[in-house]
Amino acid sequence: MKKVGTSQPTAAATETGPAGQPGAAAQGDGRTRHTVARLLLERGPITAAAVAEELGVSPTAVRRHLDVLVAEGEAYTRESSPRGRRGRGRPAKLYLLTESGRARFGHAYDDLAVAALRFIAEHEGEQAVREFAERRMAALVANHREALVAARTPAERAEVLADALTREGYAASARSVGSGEQLCQHHCPVAHVAADFPQLCEAETAAFAEVLGTHVQRLATIANGDAACTTHVPTARLTDPGSGPDAEQTSAGSVPKDRQNTAPIPAGGESV
Repeated sequence: MKKVGTSQPTAAATETGPAGQPGAAAQGDGRTRHTVARLLLERGPITAAAVAEELGVSPTAVRRHLDVLVAEGEAYTRESSPRGRRGRGRPAKLYLLTESGRARFGHAYDDLAVAALRFIAEHEGEQAVREFAERRMAALVANHREALVAARTPAERAEVLADALTREGYAASARSVGSGEQLCQHHCPVAHVAADFPQLCEAETAAFAEVLGTHVQRLATIANGDAACTTHVPTARLTDPGSGPDAEQTSAGSVPKDRQNTAPIPAGGESV
């Protein structure tokens, strides 16, 4: 059997698991599908017949995995070139991975971003990194500013901000607590970079204060090892974003590190 340049178990070995083992078939399918996807990554565009020959399994089994990859948006097909056809009949389908499919094998974007910011810090200084972080957040909230301005209460504005952050990939939510609103980001696309460059978190917190029109307190961050990025928005009279002194009161850097890592504020209580 030919090898496909991977340490993954071969498809033939993973099609079935030990008899009676719960979930063995599903696990085998997952490993086989990963092997098929890796072959598309390394050899694509490639036909189902070529994948089957390479892995030593039946074309029917391979097509089943390819159909799942296509249905889940991880692969797509195109017809083979007329030059490459042999004989008559319908042209063979060639399978390739989509960007989503390539993502299952990981990217080095975080490493690249850290290296770029480190270069900026070494050659232009820490202030340049801070300015980059601020500009990034300004661009992020710009498309949602109108909706934020239209919201008149802390609860409404926190909900709008949570929805905006979710659209930007942060999986955010907002809820009322006894002393205000609590904004939670359950995912952070730049967490690994922010672990090395806290200026990203500081600029984010300052941007929240500005668009919410009140001071905020960052209680926890994913970059610092917490389960979610949690920000407390106290109940207060809101000002229009950028129009009042409150918008300049808070950045993550102004909150002591031990306060940043406190647990979320329970209803009716203080931070613990």
